[in-house]
Amino acid sequence: MFLWFSHIWFVVRWSVSQILSLTICLILFKSIGYSQNKETLYDFTDIPQSLMLNPGAEVRYKYHIGIPFLSQISISAGMRGASLYDVFADDDEESDINNKIENTLNKLTNNDYLSITQQVELVNFGWRSKKNNQVYFSGGAYQELDAIGYFPKDFAALAYQGNQDLVNQVFRFSSIAGSVELLAVYHFGYTKKVNKKIILGARAKLYSSMFHVRSAKNKGFFTTQEIPNRNNIYQHIISNADITIRTSGYRALRDIEERGADRTDEGVDQLIGRGLLGGNLGLGVDLGGTFKIDPHLSITGSINDLGVIFYTKDVETYRLRGNYVFEGFDTPIQFSGEAPQNFLDELEEATSIDVEDNSYLVMRPLKLNGSFRYSFNKYKVDSCECYIKGEQPPFLDAFGAQLFMKFRPKRPQYAMSLFYYKRFFSFLRTKLTYTFDDYSYYNLGFVVSTHINKINFYISANNLIDYGNLAKARGISVQLGFNVIM
Repeated sequence: MFLWFSHIWFVVRWSVSQILSLTICLILFKSIGYSQNKETLYDFTDIPQSLMLNPGAEVRYKYHIGIPFLSQISISAGMRGASLYDVFADDDEESDINNKIENTLNKLTNNDYLSITQQVELVNFGWRSKKNNQVYFSGGAYQELDAIGYFPKDFAALAYQGNQDLVNQVFRFSSIAGSVELLAVYHFGYTKKVNKKIILGARAKLYSSMFHVRSAKNKGFFTTQEIPNRNNIYQHIISNADITIRTSGYRALRDIEERGADRTDEGVDQLIGRGLLGGNLGLGVDLGGTFKIDPHLSITGSINDLGVIFYTKDVETYRLRGNYVFEGFDTPIQFSGEAPQNFLDELEEATSIDVEDNSYLVMRPLKLNGSFRYSFNKYKVDSCECYIKGEQPPFLDAFGAQLFMKFRPKRPQYAMSLFYYKRFFSFLRTKLTYTFDDYSYYNLGFVVSTHINKINFYISANNLIDYGNLAKARGISVQLGFNVIM
């Protein structure tokens, strides 16, 4: 069975055990989500949050301030390749959960993944320059959790089925990949209307990482081979292994846990301190623009999180390298009365597991957005409360398409959306989207934004078709918030 691998992977050192347990749990169980594609909010210029996706978006208001901690709450959940319904559905045709698990394992591939993206805006504000009416400044801070874990099909099958029927099959360590990051972001943006056709913008970002785990580009193989002329005796071979797990911020939290179970407050205080510029710091930038081909037709584009974080504090890197051969029946873990530590020492020496505290750097997951938009049905009420004085009144209707791409450890994630925008007078604006992405070909999204007495409330949701049975949904995304817009 898979017992031999779990021992190799989890008991070589107690510290390695905790790191890997955390990573695998995040990859296999907790990391469910979307890919931070906010197609309903992108180019939805009625609310300030559109500037966070494109610093070169059009701005028609004079000032804004988000309600602290409530200006945007965003969370997404789902998975690519399967849903909870595939395993836990109570149906008459196939009620055996073991069959469902096996069918799901067979359906999933190493390219399927689970991810989660969560954000909370701590503060968000902006104002139009008094010296230049064409310039708008914006800034603030937000907390973000971003995680992704690829499905390690080779080893999931090995864990579930054992290696008895998988003799001579090669299992690749490259299937193990994922990352988790918890950080705070401080930002300041500059948006300028260059002329009637061009709007450009940039946003500087300062990252303060609170927690980070990453494992990618692993190498090596595991194979079980039967030894000739020795019935049911096998060789279990680890060859050319090179597996790396980089962590930052975990060692201190682990030490707190080891000192006692009632130290949650100490761990929370430590995370908060790292978020307040006491963590590993990094720099980044967002760039974007809007180009109006004519009064009706416009195109937009943006680059988000073009940056890097330097990990120098509380870092540990675990690296397993080398070759090893076990011999035995069902499992190569055969202590035969010997002290377990003797076996572990031999295993550590053979596989060269290193624990290092070297600094490292990681690029932020780069995100690209683009869209074209055709607007029509101009707003006819001549009221300067609805737009900046001297500007043309907005349109009530628009339709178009959007593209999204996000770089990930294995490959980029893509999405394409079609949308229809509708404005009802001055107090209600809506947008309907239909998105094709890795999760679904029928992702229907909707956002509604109300504007009453300078108070703005908006709420957005995706995958509306699956809300009748959330267990079948492979992705759910919700954003909401309150702003004061003047």
